[in-house]
Amino acid sequence: MISSKSIMPEWEDIFEEQGRVFTEPHQDMEWVVQVFQEYQVRRVLDVGCGSGRHLVYLSKRGFETYGFDISQRALSLAQEWLQEEGLHSAIIEHRMEERFPYDDAFFDAVVSTQVIHHNRMSEILFTVSEIERVLRSGGILFVSFPRLSGVPSEGDKDWELEQIEPGTYIPRSGPEAGIAHHYFTEDETYKVFANFDIQSIHMDETNHRCVLGIKR
Repeated sequence: MISSKSIMPEWEDIFEEQGRVFTEPHQDMEWVVQVFQEYQVRRVLDVGCGSGRHLVYLSKRGFETYGFDISQRALSLAQEWLQEEGLHSAIIEHRMEERFPYDDAFFDAVVSTQVIHHNRMSEILFTVSEIERVLRSGGILFVSFPRLSGVPSEGDKDWELEQIEPGTYIPRSGPEAGIAHHYFTEDETYKVFANFDIQSIHMDETNHRCVLGIKR
């Protein structure tokens, strides 16, 4: 039996070795910003902000940005990037499996790209419940995560995957060894985000399912 603690991501090592990891914003972010503007979004939270690509992108466009990540190194990289650009964002070290340190309905929008699937389903459901809590009614959620396509792809055949629960795998080798990956089905997507009016579900160019919803 693999404990929940033992499958937590070793993100510190990844950011230490690879630096900013992602530097370009998600391909949908321009469209997401247009939606934000339509719904008069001002305050945005990035769950699992990493080294700051979306904090920088959104701050440049006038949004009040907040972010958290499990990795101190990632946050240091994000802070350096923000300073280089003359920008500010309220970023903190925090785990998405724990209660978010924000008031109810504090945010107008939440973004989280390629992050929330790195857990068992019980922790994913908790994270989504916290997103719902801190997001105002009528607020916007944009999230992306991998889909289930038979056997997980993206080079996963070299990862020596071990299934630990339905749809959740731990790679035993490869660049994300030891990090949980839950592969959502489309039905799961609607169930997990049942408290949102889903406006769009589509696949991006990296084979991740992207969801944009409005909190009821």
